[in-house]
Amino acid sequence: MKILIAGGSGFIGRIVTGLLLEEGHDIVILTRKKKPSERNIKYIQWLETDTSPENEIKRADVVINLAGVSINAGRWTTKHQKQIYESRMIATEELIRIVAALPEKPSVFINASAIGIYPPSLQGVYTEKSLEVADDFLGRTVNDWEQKAATVSTYGIRTVFMRFGVVLGNEGGALPLMVLPYKVFMGGRMGSGKQWVSWVHVKDVARALLFAITNDHLNGPVNITAPNPKRMEEFGRTIGSVLHRPHWLPVPSLMMKLVLGKKSTLVLEGQFVVPEVLKETGFEFEFPTLESALKDLLAKKGGSPGS
Repeated sequence: MKILIAGGSGFIGRIVTGLLLEEGHDIVILTRKKKPSERNIKYIQWLETDTSPENEIKRADVVINLAGVSINAGRWTTKHQKQIYESRMIATEELIRIVAALPEKPSVFINASAIGIYPPSLQGVYTEKSLEVADDFLGRTVNDWEQKAATVSTYGIRTVFMRFGVVLGNEGGALPLMVLPYKVFMGGRMGSGKQWVSWVHVKDVARALLFAITNDHLNGPVNITAPNPKRMEEFGRTIGSVLHRPHWLPVPSLMMKLVLGKKSTLVLEGQFVVPEVLKETGFEFEFPTLESALKDLLAKKGGSPGS
């Protein structure tokens, strides 16, 4: 297939692109910077003055939207929150405009999303059928993002919202910062330790995305989280166990708020999210347990889990 990706050079995008190339697909990546094409990857400039990507794309079987300023990068100042929000709205609107201009429409539009749409809770369990929307920055951003992306369905295109959990990988996301204290023997409980972490290995994210492309019955929200969420206390203990480092130095909520500001909610709050749609449709996680995911990632980076 010919697959168009916005945000293909980001943390998740690179893994997704690699897997799609292994499957033999042709990739078109939308980028702000001009780049020479590679074998089976064509780069097309967009979101710049006088660019008309649709004239170069001409046709796409699948569109994947991963574009947007990372929520993990930088402090959540008012300016940065505005960039996070507007980057998603502008990129999605332009991508829909491009799709509208294509004479032959793609069969599926896959839009990145996040479990941040669900309200933080210590007791609640969220599936794709849960209708509650968090009344905070992430909740409003994700909800507006999904509503914007949903307008592409007016062209008769199957639309899937991939609600990513806490994506674990070595090249980005939350894991490098979470692991760092343990590597210097200062790891421990963050906040109360009771908050849920609905995590997922980045490779399973890419595999789930490919699953959504090839399974025509998938439509609407799809939670991309491993089937075994952990409370933060157990999450930290598992990191310590895999790295053979102590889990002993608590980090109070107040300190996290002072260091991270509003972004501290990513660590101090959480949700228990179940990947009900993936489970019901037969998707099998390569890394269903936190220990297996961390052993894979940390062994790859350090040479051995204890290094």
